[in-house]
Order: sequence, then structure tokens, then C-alpha cells
Amino acid sequence: MSLDIASTPVRSGPDELVPSRYAVKVGEIDVLIISDGVLPLPTKMLGHNADSAARAAWLKEMFLPPDAFDWSLNVVLVRSGGQTILIDAGLGLDPDLNLPRAGQLVKRLASAGVDLASVTDVVLTHMHMDHVGGLLVEGVKDQLRPDLRIHVAAAEVKFWEAPDFTQVDMPQGFPDALRSAATRFASEYRSQLRLFDEEHEVAPGVVVRRTGGHTPGHSVVRLASGNDRLTFAGDAVFTVGFDHPDWHNGFEHDPEEAARVRVRLLTELAATGEQLVATHLPFPSVGRVAVDGDAFRWVPAYWDY
Repeated sequence: MSLDIASTPVRSGPDELVPSRYAVKVGEIDVLIISDGVLPLPTKMLGHNADSAARAAWLKEMFLPPDAFDWSLNVVLVRSGGQTILIDAGLGLDPDLNLPRAGQLVKRLASAGVDLASVTDVVLTHMHMDHVGGLLVEGVKDQLRPDLRIHVAAAEVKFWEAPDFTQVDMPQGFPDALRSAATRFASEYRSQLRLFDEEHEVAPGVVVRRTGGHTPGHSVVRLASGNDRLTFAGDAVFTVGFDHPDWHNGFEHDPEEAARVRVRLLTELAATGEQLVATHLPFPSVGRVAVDGDAFRWVPAYWDY
């Protein structure tokens, strides 16, 4: 990947009316944030343990619709030490769920001049379908390198052998779709999986660390080069999590632990001042975290043109 190529404007068709990639430099590490599209979901999933009036008040304060809105889907491409690393792979295609505005990753990588064959490593924050589905799109595996390494926590792979959905609050159809995608992914890519327990260095300055919570093997990726730092938090942080870190997201398999992980991570990021990117924060989701009383404050970065 060349960021010169990636930053070149591409003529947009009628279905590409918004920016879909954003380049960031972390010391000597090149980072490209790519939008996989948006996922329309019920607003209840932002805090299903919250009082409905409190949830409605927060949505109104944020100028968000009361019933459902579009969640961003962000993926990150990293170049470090001669390696090209894809962090998560987007939703792919699940026609049973009718999500036509998601699953844009393969098309948007191509429009950025990124060849799938150039990817040396994939890091998965977890195995929900909106993080592995892009690898299951027809024809994608044939374009990937035969020696591709896919890094994922061992606890995550183990969890999806018999997943527990007793504490989630998802729309109908999602549990079956999640289970199916994870099972198919593990079957198709098992020989390329590189499992780790708690922490693993994927490339110079690129470290993946298991947090648990959202899923047992959920992980975050820390980038560090010189004095610069950036954390890709996967699904540890959602938009509402800054104001209400104790609200439970509907996709969290262990909501209490997920809330503890969220508070620890946001506290750490506020202390270090490093940049944060996350899957479901509004694209391009680059920003920093500040402490705001008993909660936190999201400080979006000014776009660097």
C-alpha cells in the first residue's frame, strides 16, 4: 500500500457520496482507516440495561433518531516493517440479513489501490460476522496469499465452538448469523490461524492484546512508533460508552466484564493521550479521550487534509 495512492481522490459513483478512507501516520507506521459501510440497528442495543427514558434523552441530546440509526463499520490497514496488516475484515455479504450498505471493504480496498495479495497478516479483534465476513466473500480467499497469517486470541476460537448467547440482546436472526459466520470462518481458515493467549507482536510496533468482555477473546491492537501511539479498540468502545460506560451493548456476551474493560481502556487512553479508533465510532473515528467527571469525553481529531 502506498499512502500516496491511497490518498488520491477517486471518482465517486452514485453509491459513493461520502469519504470512505482516511490516512494517518503513527511515527513510521502507515495507517489507513477504511469504511466498510454502515449497519442499521435498533437504538435499544446501545444500552439495553438502561432506563428507556434515560436512553431516549441521550439520543435526543445527540440528535440521533429514537428507534434506529446507522452504526459505522471501520476497518484498519497498517504498514509496518515490510508487512501489510488488515485489522478486521468487515461484514462481507449476508443476504438473509438484508444489509446492502455494509460489506464494502473489498470494493473500497480496490478503489484505494490495495491489492488483497499484498496483505501479509490479518488481525481479528474478535469473530463476530462484521469482523470476519469480508474474508468469506466469494473469491476473496483465492486472491489472498497462501501464506497469509491470521492472528486471533485462542479464547475467541474456543468460544465459538459452543457460543453462549444468554446475555446478549440482539435483533432476530443475528445470533444464528453470527454463529454461522464464525463456524464457516474457522473451518475455511483454520490452517492459517496464528493463536495467541494474552499478547502478541504482529509486526514492529503492532501489538494485539486480549481484553475479553465483548467476547472472551476480544482484543485491541496498539500501534507505537517513536512518540506516537494509536489504539484500535474494536468493539470495546461505542459512541454511548463515553457518557455511559456502564450501559450494556446488545452484542456483548459478558456485559459486566465488557463495561469494566471499557472503563479501564478509556481511563488508560485519557492518561496517555494517544489516538483512538474503533469499529463503530463515526468514520473515520480518529480522536482522543478526556475524563469528564465520572465519565469520559470523546474529542474527535481535526481532519488532516
